[in-house]
Amino acid sequence: MPIADGLELDGMDLREGDWTLTGSLRLPAGGVTAVMGPSGAGKSTLLLAIAGFTAPVRGRILWQGRDLTVLPPHARPVSILFQDGNMFPHLTLAQNVALALRPVARHSAPEAARVAGLLAQMGLAALADRLPGQVSGGQAARAALARVLIADRPLVLMDEPFGALGPGLKAEMADLAATTLMQAGRTVLLVTHDPGEARRIAPACLVVVDGSVTGPFPTAALLDDPPQALANYLGR
Repeated sequence: MPIADGLELDGMDLREGDWTLTGSLRLPAGGVTAVMGPSGAGKSTLLLAIAGFTAPVRGRILWQGRDLTVLPPHARPVSILFQDGNMFPHLTLAQNVALALRPVARHSAPEAARVAGLLAQMGLAALADRLPGQVSGGQAARAALARVLIADRPLVLMDEPFGALGPGLKAEMADLAATTLMQAGRTVLLVTHDPGEARRIAPACLVVVDGSVTGPFPTAALLDDPPQALANYLGR
């Protein structure tokens, strides 16, 4: 039976040519869960399947007991944040964030006020009218995070969104994302190659390795004694 509270992969089977990824698991709603495994194992493809950009050949993906498998991406309760932030370069930060409310050129005064308030929360009030290419990488990442927050979708998928930032700024943005999204009650899946990041912000972890996704496992215990394939990847 599907669970009524959280994400479920029910006999999911993803295939691309000779590559496969299978899994059955249940992930309660709320909090941050890391997704770890070797490069090419299927971490990003897993997120794309949950978001609706690739379809399982078998099985179901459910959220809060609702079958999402046949729904198009825009109809799913999902926001996804990629490494490049998916910011439109010809739109200002405020316009980029506002698109998450409605994909129109002009927004109402209440909508504009909501955008302005969230940009202020992210420390970007003075940069609202700048283009993404006119701000730093960290500031663009904050704007991308603001867009995820304003979209107000309960399931947030993050595919190494801060991987292009320097180590200090990457840690700062990961902490900010975890804090703000958890305070907003979101359920977060975070693909990361950094065990330190996983330990710091993700109490639970999914493992994608050898053609399967398993978990969730307590992150600290998993990283203290990882399965051999994950240990090889981590250089243990």
